This record gives sequence, C-alpha cells and structure tokens, in this order.
Amino acid sequence: MTRAASPEDAADTGLPTNESAWPNPDSRFSEPASSGLIAGSAAPRIGWRRQALLLAAVMACLTVFLLARVMAHNPHVAADWRATAEGRLELVNTTLPGLKDQVGRELAAIETGHGGEVAFDALALTHSARWLVNDDHRRRLIQARLKVAQAVEAGHLVLVFADGNRVEVVPRPRGYANLGAMFWLLSAFAMVLFLVGWIVPLVQPHFRNVLYATMALAQAGELLLAAVASVPALTLPSTLVLREHTVLTLLDLVTGAAIMHSTAVHPLRLRWTALPLLLAWGATAKFAISVVALGQPHTWWWPQSMLLLDGVLAIGFLTWSHHLKVHPFAVVMRRFGVVTVTALALLTLAVSLVPLMPRDVQPMAAAGPVIWSVFFASVVLMLPFVARSQNVMREFAMLAGVSTIATAVDLLFVAVFSFSQFASLTLSTFIALGAYAAIRQWLVNQMMGARTLTTERMFEHLYRIAREVEAKPERAPDRMADLLRHVFEPLETVRTEGRAKQSRVAGNGAVLMVPIPNLTQGPMLDGQIALRFAERGKRLFTPEDARLADRIVEQLMRALAHDRAVERGRTEERVRIAQDLHDDIGARLLTLMYKAQSKEMEDYVRHTLQDLKTLTRGLAASNHSLALAAAEWKTDITQRLDAVRCELEWVATFDQDLTLTMVQWSSITRILRELVSNAIAHSKARQVLIECRLHEGQFTITMSDDGVGRDPARWSHGLGLGGIRKRVKLMGGSVAWREREPTGIVCQVNIPNLGNGSDAA
Repeated sequence: MTRAASPEDAADTGLPTNESAWPNPDSRFSEPASSGLIAGSAAPRIGWRRQALLLAAVMACLTVFLLARVMAHNPHVAADWRATAEGRLELVNTTLPGLKDQVGRELAAIETGHGGEVAFDALALTHSARWLVNDDHRRRLIQARLKVAQAVEAGHLVLVFADGNRVEVVPRPRGYANLGAMFWLLSAFAMVLFLVGWIVPLVQPHFRNVLYATMALAQAGELLLAAVASVPALTLPSTLVLREHTVLTLLDLVTGAAIMHSTAVHPLRLRWTALPLLLAWGATAKFAISVVALGQPHTWWWPQSMLLLDGVLAIGFLTWSHHLKVHPFAVVMRRFGVVTVTALALLTLAVSLVPLMPRDVQPMAAAGPVIWSVFFASVVLMLPFVARSQNVMREFAMLAGVSTIATAVDLLFVAVFSFSQFASLTLSTFIALGAYAAIRQWLVNQMMGARTLTTERMFEHLYRIAREVEAKPERAPDRMADLLRHVFEPLETVRTEGRAKQSRVAGNGAVLMVPIPNLTQGPMLDGQIALRFAERGKRLFTPEDARLADRIVEQLMRALAHDRAVERGRTEERVRIAQDLHDDIGARLLTLMYKAQSKEMEDYVRHTLQDLKTLTRGLAASNHSLALAAAEWKTDITQRLDAVRCELEWVATFDQDLTLTMVQWSSITRILRELVSNAIAHSKARQVLIECRLHEGQFTITMSDDGVGRDPARWSHGLGLGGIRKRVKLMGGSVAWREREPTGIVCQVNIPNLGNGSDAA
C-alpha cells in the first residue's frame, strides 16, 4: 500500500520491533538505529553476553535433564487407566503380573500404608488442581492425591476394585522410556522459551525487556509443570501435589501484571497508570506472601478475575496509546490481546461449568488448560518476532542444530560406550555447545553468503523496473516504490515530502527513508519514500539497508541512462536507415512507377511505395500515439476503399491513449493493410466494418465484410494470411476468421497487454 503522508507522519514512525525491543516512542529520525534488540550491523557485541547465553542454555538443558531424571526414578504403578461412563477408572493394560487378572475392572479406592482407604476416581487422576473451581473440592482432592503419592513413594499400596478384589502392588521407577512424548515436547518448548527470556535482556538491557523476560520465564516454568503433569501416573510426586496449583496461579498472576505493565510503557509511556500497576503488582505480591509463604488457602475466582482484569486493562492501555499516537505495533498487540483475553474468558467459563458436566466428560476437560498453556506460551514466544531482525532467527536456527547434534551424540554414547542415560545426555550437551561456540562464526558467514545471492537476483528485478520506467516516465516514483517493496518487503510504503541526498534509517530502525531521484529527464522531484518494518515486520532496518537502497537508486539511474543512450543510438540509426531508404530506394521506385509499361505494373509499384512509406515512418519514429495512429489507419483505409467504391464504417473506442512502439505500430498497420487488401482483392466486398477497441490493455480489431468469401477453415495460408498470424503471434495475441451471416467474413484479432512495450518488442 502506497499513500501520501506529511513529514510529521513520516517522523512519527518509531515503530517497535517487538515486546522485547522497544525503541523510544518519542524518537525522531535523527536517532541511531541501534537501540532495538538486534538491528543489523548493530548486533550485540560478542563476549560476556555469549557466555551468559551459553550458561543459560546449559542451565536449561540441565534443568530438563534433572527433571527427567527425577520423574524417571519416581515410583510408578505400571498400569494404564481410562475413565468410564460413571466417572471411575477402568484398568486397560498393565505389565504387573498381579494386576493382569483385573484388566477391564473398575478401581474403587486405594489403600495406603496406614490402612486407610482413599476414594480414587477419574477426576482424581487429573493431576493439575490449578483449574478446579470448587475450593473445598480442590482441598479434598489435594489431600487424597497427597496420601496416594506418599503411599506410592513408600513403595506399598493396595488397589481396591469395585468387585471387592484387593491387589497389593509394589511401585517401581518408570524409566526414561515411559515419560511419554508429551513430556519431551513440552520440556523442549519450555527450554526454547527460557532461552528467549534470557536473550532479550542480554542483548538489550532495559526495563521493558526485563518485563518481557519475566513473562517468558514464568511461562517456561508453567510449561515444565505441564510436562510433569503429562507423565502417565496415578499421582504427581508429593512435593508437587501441595504446591503445584499455587505455583501455577502465581506464575499466571506475574505474567498478567508484567503484560499490563509493558503496555503502559510501550509503545508510549502513558500517564495516570501508576495506580492500576501498583494494584496489579500488589495483588500478585499479596498472593505470593499469603499463599506460598504463609500457606493460607485462596479462592479460585479471585486470581482468575485478576488475570482477566489484567488482560482487559492491557487492551485498554494499547487502545489509549494508539489514540494518542498512531502506532502499528499497538494495533497488532491489541489484536493479540483481544484474542488471548477472549480465549481465557471462554476457558474460564468452560472450567466453571465442569461440575455440571457428565462425570465421564469431566476428566477430558483437563485438556483445555494444557492447550491454553501451550497457546499462551506460543504467543509470548512469538512477540520478539513480530518485527524482528533476522539475527535472532539465525541464532535459534543454530541452536536447533545444536540440539540435533546433542541428540545424535547421546545415542552414540549409549550405544557404543554403554553410558547411563543421564551421563550421556549431560556429556553430549556440553560437546554440542562446545561445537556451537567453535563453528558459530563460520555458520554466520555462510548465512550472510546466502543473502548475497538474493541481492544478485534483486538486480534482475531492478533492470526490469528500469525498462518500465523508461516506457512510462510519469509513473517513475511508483515504480521505484515497487522496486524498494520487492527488495525490503516492508509492511507499509509511504510517500512523504522533503528532500534528502541519501537514504537513512529512522525511528530506531523501524523506518528507512529513501529520496526520490530524478528518474525522468524533467526537474528534480521533491519527496521521499518511507519504508516501515522490513521483511513484513521480521526485522529492523540497518545502516547496511540504507547503503543498499542508495546503491539500488544508483544502479537504477545507471540502467536508465544506459537504456536511454542505447535508445538514442537506435533512433539515430533508424532515422539514418529510413532516410537512405526514402532517398535511394524510394526515388528509384518512383522512377520505375512513371516508366511502368502497364497499369498492373504501375499499381504494384505504387503499393510497394506505400509499404516503403510505412516502413520508413516506423523507423523514423520510436513510438506512436494510439489515437494518432488510429486516425492515420482510418485515413489510409478510406482512400483505398474509396478507390474500389467500397464503403467503410470505422469505430474506435479507447479507454486510454497508449504509446505504441515502432514494432507494435508497424505490425498493426500491416495487419490492417493486409486485411483490407483481402477484402478488396478476394472478397469483392461492398461494405467493410472495422472496430478497434482498447479496454484495460486488451486491444481488439474486428473486421467484417459482405463479400463472397466463405468457409475460412479451408483457406490456404500463404504469405498474406501467414504474415498476419506471424505478426499477431509476435505481439502475444491471437487471430481467428469465421463466416458472417448472411454473407461475408469476420476476422477478429486480440492483442493482450498492448501497453507493454517490452513484450511487443
């Protein structure tokens, strides 16, 4: 989209790259473009930051590996269960010999080591208590799970089935193979989000980036807890049963307060927001102290209402910010906020209705909060890449390669050296990270080489634009904007006033200002082209982009100058050839016509002179106006038909006046002349109708006569008809003949894209 804008509008483009890299919203174009997260050549200085990032990666890997080790060594009853229509648990499969006879039977209770029985149904198997609405039910359920967890960890419990059978089982460690695919997927997702939360403040230490890091780290913690809850088991480890729901709630409140705080300071620092921010963080601190530290119970609706209120206030802050100062980032984030808050509200409503659902459906409702956690974590992870430099994506691509190397090395260690699972994972991780640190610079150089190839392909597009500018000089600024759009792929292209000698980066890298050069041979054009958000919002503009834009403009000017020089040479050569043909061949043909021995010879030479006249006129002029050419065609055809007493009806309708190239003008002129010659010589027509129509670049010639010609399918295509087909084909068109009722022939010529001179040439 290209639109006109004022200088103030152009200067008001301090657009952010993401939630983690916010430029100063009050900045002007004179500010440097290096205050974002990573802005092209303003890449972070390697040193302590890379060491800190490697340390974070090691911490993330070790956290996941230690968590997997704990879950793999946690006692486990090797049995698979499913919910029945009555809400009980039915044994589906087991590897324990003592339980195989109970397959297909329902579990009624679990007897702990102290002799007490704990009722255990399908809802009790839903591990997370975070989304249980009824507070009394949640407390009773937690106590039941705690007793079962302690019995499992003690290594002795009795399963009581509905038919009265009692089976004593001894839990065993489940091992890494029985953790389940969901555990590894959620853990990997959490590790990626954890690393993003570290990268953002490391690259650009700023309070706003710390807010994003708070969101990312909190959601990474929630994903790890979701990964633990996804492991198939009768209960969680006892250490998590008591605190899992309160920790999840606290992490949600921290995330909500951080989101609301971030929208209050970005894209504009809003006034009068101190009170709601103080209340949000105060409520979060009160929850942490009263529930986590003091162990006091809490109601489910209180923190849930706080979360929804945080989301609504964040949307309100973004709307207020956009009202004060138009900012695309505020619009994008507001849309994210509306979708997220709507999803949270619907989930809250659905969870509140779980007690009213059938008992066999209630355990299935536990999938909703898990899906919500993954969705919300994905939104948080996506924020840095809403308008981000490709450097971040490059780093993550290399980290993905490191993960692949770590997996391969781990398999080799286990297979060849018989290392334990934990030892092999730890060692392979350190080796992979060492390889990453050693070959990182080489990988960066390889990636930068790939961009050079893209630049080469870009110059092919440049020369095509140059020819279009030469064909239509009045559209030169628009074609230049199209070229810059093709190269940088911005979210928005704006035409602004003012002059500048060279391109420059503005708005902390959010905007690239490119001056409009003198593409035509007229006076210097005032104005600039402002490109906002490079690569559809994926990265900031950099000083290298400004230099590239200047080189593009320079190459475009050179291409235009080269084409003009070549065209001048061609025109001079055509004029010389036309002059020679007129003075030499034309004079000789004129003499031959006067000395002709017969009327037939005189007419033949006269027609040859007309063809020579058409040829020389086409050579002498590089282009022709369609309206003037149509007038010449009508005059020439009228004279020829009047000589044989044939009436001409001429209709010409054009929605625009195109400029025809020499090839187009000459081809259409000869096509019309050959069609008229056929009507005179073969059809013996008394009336000829010619319609020339141009509509949206589609040029159509329809000629009909009332002559004696019939059955065009049986005609032999000699030089005349063959020449028509050849010339129409060279212009990318088509020609067809058909019978006219009651007598005569109709010929229709269709030429698409007549205004595209390059195609015609």
